[in-house]
Amino acid sequence: MVKPAVDGTKNVIIAAAEAKVRRVVFTSSIGAVYMDPSRGPDVVVDESCWSDLDFCKNTKNWYCYGKAVAEQAAWEVSKEKGVDLVVVNPVLVLGPLLQPSVNASIVHILKYLTGSAKTYANSVQAYVHVRDVALAHILVFEAPSASGRYLCAESVLHRGDVVDILAKFFPEYPIPTKCSDEKNPRAKPYKFSNQKLRDLGLEFTPVKQCLYESVKSLQEKGVLSVPTRQEDSVRIQSS
Repeated sequence: MVKPAVDGTKNVIIAAAEAKVRRVVFTSSIGAVYMDPSRGPDVVVDESCWSDLDFCKNTKNWYCYGKAVAEQAAWEVSKEKGVDLVVVNPVLVLGPLLQPSVNASIVHILKYLTGSAKTYANSVQAYVHVRDVALAHILVFEAPSASGRYLCAESVLHRGDVVDILAKFFPEYPIPTKCSDEKNPRAKPYKFSNQKLRDLGLEFTPVKQCLYESVKSLQEKGVLSVPTRQEDSVRIQSS
């Protein structure tokens, strides 16, 4: 997971320098920002934060480790080659699917709708709409003043909040109502700042809309069956 990420990143930056492109926008991840056990609960997560590489290695979190070292490589090579680099760091991306298959981000929601997850975890997650991520890339590419990193996030929710929102929109699905960890205190959402992207004019889509559009897309693509609601069957019988 690590070597292709680093080598691929370096190759793209070098190719961009040879082609004399005006600016490179690199898609990194919250994984390169967030994983730091020494960060206090009141510290605001922003573009100055980096994941702790030793912590990622010790916990075998190779995804976050790979994202962090790949972004570091991008900064190093772009500086060496004189490439104007801007980085977008999205959190977990939701919204309508472009591809026909289910990716890891969507599984995060799908498992709560199919009944495969009987409980929800005592943990938090940051979310952003896929269209906001796309627009963020355009904004940082086109704005002459854009520089550095841009954290692309709309909300941080506890898994309990996620299932509550899903249950209100889609009560016909077997959405879990119980937490898998009822012994420990409920995990608190971390603080973050998306001010840099807001300053460029990005208005983030509310997380409730992200979740709603994700489920509707799964239904439309046939990934998630649409159960017949009781009131629908009553209406059919009465007619």
